[in-house]
Amino acid sequence: VGNTAVSRVTPGCPCAQNIVCVGRNYAEHAKEMGSALPAEPLFFLKPSSAYVREGSPIVRPYYCRNLHHEVELGVVIGRRAQAVPQDAAMEHVAGYALCLDMTARDTQEECKKKGLPWTLAKGFGSSCPVSDFVPKEKIPDPHKLQIWLKVNGKMRQEGDTSSMIFSIPYLISYISHIFTLEEGDLILTGSPKGVGSVEANDEIEAGIRDVLSMRFKVLRPKYTF
Repeated sequence: VGNTAVSRVTPGCPCAQNIVCVGRNYAEHAKEMGSALPAEPLFFLKPSSAYVREGSPIVRPYYCRNLHHEVELGVVIGRRAQAVPQDAAMEHVAGYALCLDMTARDTQEECKKKGLPWTLAKGFGSSCPVSDFVPKEKIPDPHKLQIWLKVNGKMRQEGDTSSMIFSIPYLISYISHIFTLEEGDLILTGSPKGVGSVEANDEIEAGIRDVLSMRFKVLRPKYTF
């Protein structure tokens, strides 16, 4: 990965055109959601405007009554990846970030019942809080990481990336055979069990073992429609 890839994430945030989120990539999370284990990756997209960095709040969308947290390891793409084989996939990684896939759970359930896309549930503004960027050299094995999340100081989620159903090389290869991943794009690799609701004024703290941590406050909607 050259300096160009690093410069796009300075001071620590990928500048993604694409935010690709992988669902049900931990068996225990699939179980708690009442879902079958996927035979192939399930993924959806968030718009780049879903990004929010530490220091800015998570704002619950006006139509949501049950906002959930999902902590995930994010993979930052370092160079263009198109139809990449698994054995070369990690050559396209610039580094990692901790991410939250904030989900309007009540909206998602309604979308499922009606057979509609998950955009309203997953793609609202501030639905993708992102930590500082961590160069891949600082994380020798991304499949041996403990990730965690607390709400108001109480532990809610603890998981290990070794429990992912589909590995990072597999995900990069799979996605890149469907559409091209560009430098700075972000892949959210799925959430471990323990997802749950947050309310206005709650504080979310999340981290990757002793590598980094981040904090975000949850606010009520700024407006209604």
